[in-house]
Amino acid sequence: MRRSYRDETIRLSNNDGPRRSTRESLSRQRFFSARIPQRYVFALMCFFGLFNAFAMRSCLSIAITEMVGSSSEAVIDDDACTYDDIPLPSKSSTDNSGSGVIHANTTRETYDWSEYTQGLILSSFYWGYIFTHLPGGFIAEKYGGKHTLGFGILITAILTILTPAAVYVGDSIALIILRILMGLGEGITYPAINVLLAKWAPPEERSRTASFVYASAMIGTIFATMVSGWILQYSSIGWPLVFYVMGVIGAIWFLIWLILCYNSPQDHPFITQEEVDYLKERMNEHTHEKPPAVPWRHILASKPLWAVIVALIGFNWSILSIITDLPKYMSGVLKFSVENNGYFTSLVYLCMWIGGNTTPWLADYLISKRNVSTTIVRKIGSIVALPISAAFIVGASYAGCDRTLVIAMFVLSMTLMGSAYPSVMTNPLDLSPNYAGTIMALTNGLSALTGIAGPYIIGVLTPNQTLAEWRLVFWILFAVATFCNLVFLAYGSGEVEYWNDPGFVQAEIDKKERRKTGQAKI
Repeated sequence: MRRSYRDETIRLSNNDGPRRSTRESLSRQRFFSARIPQRYVFALMCFFGLFNAFAMRSCLSIAITEMVGSSSEAVIDDDACTYDDIPLPSKSSTDNSGSGVIHANTTRETYDWSEYTQGLILSSFYWGYIFTHLPGGFIAEKYGGKHTLGFGILITAILTILTPAAVYVGDSIALIILRILMGLGEGITYPAINVLLAKWAPPEERSRTASFVYASAMIGTIFATMVSGWILQYSSIGWPLVFYVMGVIGAIWFLIWLILCYNSPQDHPFITQEEVDYLKERMNEHTHEKPPAVPWRHILASKPLWAVIVALIGFNWSILSIITDLPKYMSGVLKFSVENNGYFTSLVYLCMWIGGNTTPWLADYLISKRNVSTTIVRKIGSIVALPISAAFIVGASYAGCDRTLVIAMFVLSMTLMGSAYPSVMTNPLDLSPNYAGTIMALTNGLSALTGIAGPYIIGVLTPNQTLAEWRLVFWILFAVATFCNLVFLAYGSGEVEYWNDPGFVQAEIDKKERRKTGQAKI
């Protein structure tokens, strides 16, 4: 039976030889845990875990604008934006002779990669990413999400640090291989986080907690974009420093994660008994410590599950296209300098984070007050996040070279897209808390195929980076988002699926065993 810190302290004080250091240690633990609920510490550390994952995967999107040399071929485009940003000279770029001429930094090596090759490079991460979702889900469900998530981030951090060396040695081929390996490392991230959320986030806090964690992807992308822009603008080292900085930060997070976070409340050494009892009481109806084997037949036949997979395909098509290629649109079409590219791209991402952390409060309020069903809340959020948001992205392409209007369109679009977090992103947890890792592996893994298709298609359709080419890209994005939302509206659900019940699953297993036994006797 688990003892509270109060009971343990009394027991020690009644001992003939109480140990002062042990009592002091328990007092410190009680002081720490009584003021900071450990589910909040867990949520914050998961936030920074996903933050680092997206910072490491997305920093290439802006670094590649400086890694690739400018094309010497002139392309006739009547809609081309004719202005360029002219950044102020830094000390390192001013001619010491006093002529005032600005020279390019010759230490920054560039590569002659076509738009097609760049599309392959940017999509290659997802070639590996999709393959480790299911194994990651199985491992996290069986052994816990702590080390599954931790080592996934650590592997990605090491490979990020090695990126410049890989490019120097093997050019684009080596970079593609390394990005595939990074994808393998990060593929276990979402399944592991989902397993942990199922144990740490009670139902009435689930929308807020899950959305807070998932929305950190945008903050990580903002951080990577802004810091990469500063580094590319002012650092004498150039683009290699981008990967060194992101990789080292990811490794530091891993060390802190090992100390502060644990697989479940029952495993945590610093948590109060009151918080353990609260979480157990709120979550024992649909979340169990050791559920039976995964009911694959019922899972694969679930219409609500396939509906959310389709909805996530639409969401990921939109968000991954923006995360991966918005810096290229800002640079190639709107002609922003690398520094301003970082600022304005970060602003767009920040607005999605704001949307992703305000709408969950409304969602939880509606659900907890029982004014609106979970299903209705999830579907309303999907309408806003998919077709309505995508409409503003299309509108950005018709704003032409009006930078202010284009940025405003992207800002509105991404703010509205944030409602995906308390809707289609949280929905897999609604369907099955017991098999959260497996469900997230299926939903996020299959929908991540868009990370392969999106950047590749964009690379093929935008060889000249013209406004007309990008307009077609955005119309395709809108069509995909609208179709996927219609499927979710028709078949999606916010209720727990029947196959989440361990009793049902165990009865199915027993029935199968009896059938085998009867056949054997015959």
